Amino acid sequence: MIRGLAIGLIFGLVLCWSGMSSPDVIRDALLFKDSYLYLMFASAVLTAAVGLQVLKRFSGASWTPERPERRHVTGAALFGLGWGIANVCPGPIATQLGMGIAWGYVTAAGAVAGVYLFLRRGARETEPASDGELPAGAQPAPAG
Repeated sequence: MIRGLAIGLIFGLVLCWSGMSSPDVIRDALLFKDSYLYLMFASAVLTAAVGLQVLKRFSGASWTPERPERRHVTGAALFGLGWGIANVCPGPIATQLGMGIAWGYVTAAGAVAGVYLFLRRGARETEPASDGELPAGAQPAPAG
Protein backbone atom coordinates (compact mmCIF):
# COMPACT_ATOMS: atom_id res chain seq x y z
CA MET A 1 0.00 0.00 0.00
CA ILE A 2 2.84 2.42 0.80
CA ARG A 3 4.46 1.71 -2.59
CA GLY A 4 1.18 2.36 -4.38
CA LEU A 5 0.72 5.63 -2.52
CA ALA A 6 4.29 6.69 -3.35
CA ILE A 7 3.84 5.86 -7.04
CA GLY A 8 0.52 7.74 -7.09
CA LEU A 9 2.08 10.80 -5.48
CA ILE A 10 4.98 10.78 -7.94
CA PHE A 11 2.56 10.34 -10.85
CA GLY A 12 0.45 13.24 -9.60
CA LEU A 13 3.49 15.47 -9.19
CA VAL A 14 4.64 14.65 -12.73
CA LEU A 15 1.17 15.44 -14.09
CA CYS A 16 1.16 18.80 -12.32
CA TRP A 17 4.76 19.62 -13.19
CA SER A 18 4.27 18.75 -16.87
CA GLY A 19 1.11 20.82 -17.20
CA MET A 20 -1.05 17.78 -17.94
CA SER A 21 -3.64 18.81 -15.36
CA SER A 22 -4.38 21.93 -17.39
CA PRO A 23 -7.46 21.75 -19.62
CA ASP A 24 -5.73 24.23 -21.94
CA VAL A 25 -2.88 21.79 -22.61
CA ILE A 26 -5.33 18.97 -23.27
CA ARG A 27 -7.58 21.16 -25.47
CA ASP A 28 -4.61 22.30 -27.58
CA ALA A 29 -3.64 18.67 -28.14
CA LEU A 30 -7.20 17.60 -29.03
CA LEU A 31 -7.38 20.46 -31.53
CA PHE A 32 -3.96 19.45 -32.95
CA LYS A 33 -2.49 22.84 -32.02
CA ASP A 34 0.34 21.32 -29.96
CA SER A 35 2.09 17.94 -30.09
CA TYR A 36 3.29 18.09 -26.47
CA LEU A 37 0.60 15.73 -25.15
CA TYR A 38 1.15 13.21 -27.94
CA LEU A 39 4.89 13.16 -27.30
CA MET A 40 4.19 12.50 -23.61
CA PHE A 41 1.83 9.66 -24.58
CA ALA A 42 4.43 8.20 -26.93
CA SER A 43 7.05 8.24 -24.18
CA ALA A 44 4.59 6.54 -21.79
CA VAL A 45 3.79 3.81 -24.34
CA LEU A 46 7.49 3.24 -25.03
CA THR A 47 8.25 3.06 -21.29
CA ALA A 48 5.40 0.59 -20.74
CA ALA A 49 6.48 -1.58 -23.69
CA VAL A 50 10.05 -1.79 -22.43
CA GLY A 51 8.86 -2.36 -18.84
CA LEU A 52 6.55 -5.21 -19.89
CA GLN A 53 9.35 -6.92 -21.80
CA VAL A 54 11.66 -6.61 -18.78
CA LEU A 55 8.90 -7.96 -16.52
CA LYS A 56 8.25 -10.86 -18.88
CA ARG A 57 11.93 -11.75 -19.18
CA PHE A 58 13.06 -11.45 -15.56
CA SER A 59 9.98 -12.39 -13.54
CA GLY A 60 8.69 -15.24 -15.66
CA ALA A 61 5.29 -13.56 -15.91
CA SER A 62 3.29 -14.35 -19.01
CA TRP A 63 -0.04 -13.27 -20.44
CA THR A 64 -2.14 -13.80 -23.50
CA PRO A 65 -3.24 -10.74 -25.45
CA GLU A 66 -7.00 -10.30 -25.55
CA ARG A 67 -8.78 -9.59 -28.83
CA PRO A 68 -10.67 -6.29 -28.77
CA GLU A 69 -14.39 -6.73 -28.20
CA ARG A 70 -17.37 -4.45 -28.63
CA ARG A 71 -17.18 -3.43 -24.96
CA HIS A 72 -13.61 -2.17 -25.48
CA VAL A 73 -14.61 -0.02 -28.46
CA THR A 74 -17.69 1.31 -26.64
CA GLY A 75 -15.65 2.12 -23.53
CA ALA A 76 -12.96 3.84 -25.59
CA ALA A 77 -15.58 5.92 -27.40
CA LEU A 78 -17.23 6.98 -24.13
CA PHE A 79 -13.85 7.79 -22.59
CA GLY A 80 -12.88 9.85 -25.63
CA LEU A 81 -16.20 11.69 -25.64
CA GLY A 82 -15.84 12.56 -21.96
CA TRP A 83 -12.24 13.56 -22.48
CA GLY A 84 -13.19 15.84 -25.37
CA ILE A 85 -16.03 17.48 -23.45
CA ALA A 86 -14.29 17.90 -20.09
CA ASN A 87 -10.72 18.35 -21.43
CA VAL A 88 -9.48 16.03 -18.69
CA CYS A 89 -9.05 12.33 -17.94
CA PRO A 90 -8.91 10.51 -14.56
CA GLY A 91 -5.28 11.25 -13.69
CA PRO A 92 -5.58 15.02 -14.12
CA ILE A 93 -8.94 14.98 -12.31
CA ALA A 94 -7.11 13.66 -9.24
CA THR A 95 -4.38 16.28 -9.56
CA GLN A 96 -6.98 19.04 -9.92
CA LEU A 97 -8.66 17.84 -6.73
CA GLY A 98 -5.30 17.79 -4.97
CA MET A 99 -4.57 21.31 -6.20
CA GLY A 100 -7.99 22.54 -5.02
CA ILE A 101 -9.13 23.56 -8.52
CA ALA A 102 -12.91 24.09 -8.35
CA TRP A 103 -13.88 22.59 -11.71
CA GLY A 104 -12.06 19.39 -10.76
CA TYR A 105 -14.77 18.68 -8.19
CA VAL A 106 -17.51 18.95 -10.81
CA THR A 107 -15.60 16.72 -13.23
CA ALA A 108 -14.88 14.20 -10.47
CA ALA A 109 -18.57 14.10 -9.56
CA GLY A 110 -19.39 13.33 -13.20
CA ALA A 111 -16.77 10.58 -13.35
CA VAL A 112 -18.01 9.01 -10.10
CA ALA A 113 -21.63 9.17 -11.36
CA GLY A 114 -20.60 7.46 -14.59
CA VAL A 115 -18.81 4.65 -12.75
CA TYR A 116 -21.79 4.25 -10.42
CA LEU A 117 -24.22 3.97 -13.33
CA PHE A 118 -21.95 1.49 -15.10
CA LEU A 119 -21.65 -0.71 -12.00
CA ARG A 120 -25.37 -0.49 -11.34
CA ARG A 121 -26.11 -1.59 -14.90
CA GLY A 122 -23.64 -4.46 -14.56
CA ALA A 123 -25.23 -5.61 -11.29
CA ARG A 124 -28.66 -5.69 -12.95
CA GLU A 125 -27.33 -7.83 -15.79
CA THR A 126 -25.90 -10.44 -13.40
CA GLU A 127 -28.93 -10.74 -11.11
CA PRO A 128 -30.88 -13.97 -11.63
CA ALA A 129 -34.29 -13.58 -13.24
CA SER A 130 -37.28 -13.87 -10.89
CA ASP A 131 -38.67 -16.92 -12.72
CA GLY A 132 -35.53 -18.97 -12.14
CA GLU A 133 -34.02 -18.29 -15.57
CA LEU A 134 -30.34 -17.52 -15.81
CA PRO A 135 -29.20 -14.06 -16.89
CA ALA A 136 -28.07 -13.68 -20.49
CA GLY A 137 -24.66 -15.27 -21.04
CA ALA A 138 -24.65 -17.14 -17.69
CA GLN A 139 -23.79 -20.82 -17.57
CA PRO A 140 -25.63 -23.27 -15.32
CA ALA A 141 -23.65 -24.64 -12.36
CA PRO A 142 -22.38 -28.22 -12.83
CA ALA A 143 -24.50 -30.85 -11.16
CA GLY A 144 -23.25 -32.63 -8.19
